[in-house]
Amino acid sequence: LIHLISIPVTNTSVNPARSISQAIFVGDWALAQLWLFVLIPIVAAMVAGAVYKYLGKG
Repeated sequence: LIHLISIPVTNTSVNPARSISQAIFVGDWALAQLWLFVLIPIVAAMVAGAVYKYLGKG
């Protein structure tokens, strides 16, 4: 679903391997933004795990 919404708008990538390869190829500003594509999926997984654990207690 995220691909259907975000690729036409911002040409985003939710695949870290693709993001890293493109950042290395382009260089400059893309390398400066690379940490987002690595860190955000990890943080999102941690938040989702915490929410699941919280909701599972009830």
